[in-house]
Amino acid sequence: MAVSTSQIKELREKTGVGIMDCKMALKECDGDISKAIDYLRKKGIATAKKRSSRTTSQGQVMSYIHAGGKIGVLVEVNCETDFTGKNEEFASFVKDLAIQIAATSPAAIDRENIPQDILEREREIYASQAKESGKPEKVIEKIVEGKLKKFFSEACLLEQPFVKNPDITIQDLINEMIAKTGENIVMRRFVRFQLGESD
Repeated sequence: MAVSTSQIKELREKTGVGIMDCKMALKECDGDISKAIDYLRKKGIATAKKRSSRTTSQGQVMSYIHAGGKIGVLVEVNCETDFTGKNEEFASFVKDLAIQIAATSPAAIDRENIPQDILEREREIYASQAKESGKPEKVIEKIVEGKLKKFFSEACLLEQPFVKNPDITIQDLINEMIAKTGENIVMRRFVRFQLGESD
């Protein structure tokens, strides 16, 4: 199927992906823009998995101050090359991550970094809530798992819906940047300060 230049341009504006990849995605999806977007996102995830073992020693440390100086975030995001690390688009991406952290106050980057005591406390609370509501023992574990999944989507940065586009998660956003740059990108660490908050 022939793909028009206007279709390629539209897909490129929506995804930020290169011309050749846009053309290929449109051909694969018979010119359907929304299917092509999904196709590129899936491809981005596959690309991200392939690149995940590559070393990331470049990138940016960025600060973001919000709400008239009441919330501050310091974030480090790594990539493979200095070229990408100093790129304006990469800087904008890192700032988006800092804004996300300011807005949502995640407990950790991913599930593996949630402190075990917090996880056990959440598990106990959900189990006792289910018991008190009279749920049978065999259903309680499923209820606890369901509530933990929701907890992770709020507490883990990578699983949160992106504040600027709730249709995608932060992990999706990172995967898109990996697909655009062709480099492994790692959300290394962050710290969030809120005025008057105790340690």
